[in-house]
Amino acid sequence: MYKSKRILAVIPARSGSKGLPGKNIRPFAGIPLIAWTIRQALASKYLDKVVVSTDDLKISKIARKYGAETPFLRPKKLAISSAKTVEVLIHALDFFERKGRKFDLIMLLQPTSPLRKTEDIDEAIKLFFRKNARAIVSVCPVDHHPLWCNILDKNGGMKNFAKQEAVNRNRQELPEYYRVNGAIYFTFASLLRKEKNFITERAYAYKMPRERSVDIDTEFDFDFAQFLNSGENTQKCPRT
Repeated sequence: MYKSKRILAVIPARSGSKGLPGKNIRPFAGIPLIAWTIRQALASKYLDKVVVSTDDLKISKIARKYGAETPFLRPKKLAISSAKTVEVLIHALDFFERKGRKFDLIMLLQPTSPLRKTEDIDEAIKLFFRKNARAIVSVCPVDHHPLWCNILDKNGGMKNFAKQEAVNRNRQELPEYYRVNGAIYFTFASLLRKEKNFITERAYAYKMPRERSVDIDTEFDFDFAQFLNSGENTQKCPRT
């Protein structure tokens, strides 16, 4: 709870990943990938409840082992690749409201962002209130500047490839661009029901460094995240 507001954290983890099968429970630095997000959330000062929304009994069992609650199995219609994450969150809110438990705020924490820190979660919550925001979405600087990105014509030609404002300018002279990194989404429960989106009016960015912003979707992403978490870069997962 923060400033008398009850906060629900939902970690979505369906079983049918196509890009990297079984990624949510694949071992990452010695424990299942999903356990990183569970431990980060449980170590937060402000989250009132941490729930894993899954359609899979094995994932549910592992989530409970690491301290998350799994009070329901997600319906099949919300476990297909085309299902919207917002509907998964609303399903969780509806479940608790039927049980007489209402939450003021909801945070989405994807298990594919293992390198975020508990401090990121808590700082995002504090930023929400400091800005009098309607939503907070985590971002990081882009890896490659979009002014140097474009489509190619069918022959592979590069005429007008670079945007005019980028021509003959050093990277340091270009405006800084950010991308949504997938680690943290936070808003009012009532607003999520109404807008079905986090990026709305009075949404603010919580800035994270690139090294904590890997969103695992492919084998390369998984290997890269493990590299960042190895050797001198090793990040310890919170223990609960």
